Amino acid sequence: MLLCIDAGNTNIVIGIFQDDILRNHWRIRTERDMTSDEFTVLINNLFIPAQLEIQSIRDVIISCVVPPLLSSLKEFCFLHFNQEPMIVGPDIKTGLPIKYDNPKEVGADRIVNAVAAYQKYKTGLIVVDFGTATTFDYISFEGAYEGGAIAPGIIISAEALFQKASKLPRVEIFDKPKTVIAKETISSINSGLVYGYAGLVDGIVNRIKKEIGSNLTVIATGGLAPLIKSEAENIDYVEEFLTLDGLQILFKLNSHK
Repeated sequence: MLLCIDAGNTNIVIGIFQDDILRNHWRIRTERDMTSDEFTVLINNLFIPAQLEIQSIRDVIISCVVPPLLSSLKEFCFLHFNQEPMIVGPDIKTGLPIKYDNPKEVGADRIVNAVAAYQKYKTGLIVVDFGTATTFDYISFEGAYEGGAIAPGIIISAEALFQKASKLPRVEIFDKPKTVIAKETISSINSGLVYGYAGLVDGIVNRIKKEIGSNLTVIATGGLAPLIKSEAENIDYVEEFLTLDGLQILFKLNSHK
């Protein structure tokens, strides 16, 4: 079985593939200072209810944008599998030409998403990822990663309001507001965030389409993708496991087994 780990600034997404099928998946909060031993405890606690054994893992691929955490994940792999995991980085074969001025600057998660999206849809795409940052990535009809845009994520925007505005409370975003014009503070913040980010998505997507001069298929991923899709006009599909699928594709592309 293949263990896929996508370590982001807010969440770590973990998936188990068996015979190219996603068997299990989990989303947990990122702890930047997590040690390899703590990650071992975490993995065992996830595997036991799923009736999985850590010894059944044969290969590991990691996408990580949190440098302090990457060393712990590598140590975990050496400890339990006696091997170095495959790391998504500038040297990995992607099958997509990277047209960024400096390809090393592109976040690993953005490339993984682009690979998975183009592999599935084989057309011109915009991938919107609602993570710590909200990223917009354009993949051409020919399958080249052309770049994109980065905006603050919904959660960190909500946190910034709480930290910088003394009288505003911290809010959790789960459901869309009942009305745009809210009658109390928490609903007002939710309205601004949900409808504001729906407008952000539509605005940037429309500008990308205008700049390219062509219609593009828009794919959304990330924890809040379904919520924003319900309000945005330009999201065509939500792919919940886009990053995990991309990691599995990249492993097969780069594995010599």
